[in-house]
Amino acid sequence: MPPMPSEILALIDKPLLLALVLAVGAAIGVGAERIVEGWKRAERRERWQKRGGKRPWSVGKAKAVPVAPPPKPASPVATAAEQLRVVMEAAFTARPLFNQGERRLLTVLDKALAEESPGWRAMGQVSLGEILATPNEAAFFAVNSKRVDLLIVDADCRPLHAVEMQGTGHHLSNNTAARDAVKREALRRAGIGYVEVVSGDTPAEVRTMVRKLVGRAPGVG
Repeated sequence: MPPMPSEILALIDKPLLLALVLAVGAAIGVGAERIVEGWKRAERRERWQKRGGKRPWSVGKAKAVPVAPPPKPASPVATAAEQLRVVMEAAFTARPLFNQGERRLLTVLDKALAEESPGWRAMGQVSLGEILATPNEAAFFAVNSKRVDLLIVDADCRPLHAVEMQGTGHHLSNNTAARDAVKREALRRAGIGYVEVVSGDTPAEVRTMVRKLVGRAPGVG
């Protein structure tokens, strides 16, 4: 067995110095290992991104750990209980379904429909989600919460024509014209008519519109 170098023998005689040298060497080795592992992770991430994949693992310092699943939504019972609590703590008051102009329009519509097409009726503030159906979920949610001012239905309550009351500043509000376009297109695709009544229209003009809708206006049908 060859003799030990004099430098090692000197360190053995000085245990504190030997421990310090070993600790420094270990720290350098660990640091180098982490640097190399970081390079490898970066290379793997780059290769995965180039393939357009999604990483199924969240890589930690020591080992790969599966990504935790998203939290489950609250149960309907818990949600309803929370809603009930909030409602019980709130104060509510009743408010009219229509404004003054819409009430006048409904009165004229009811009278004109009774004269021109008995069995047809006008209903107010109808949600499109109640009268439209589509297999396209995104399209349904785009119109589900939208409403029409008045809806003319037949004796079987099938929707025939939507009637929108447009005030003088209706289209001046933000996104109002865009929302109306969405409603109009959805109704058109379902075969439901769409008409607008301006706040300045007279009862005679509304009756003429109704006659056109039922196909009894002069020159129609």
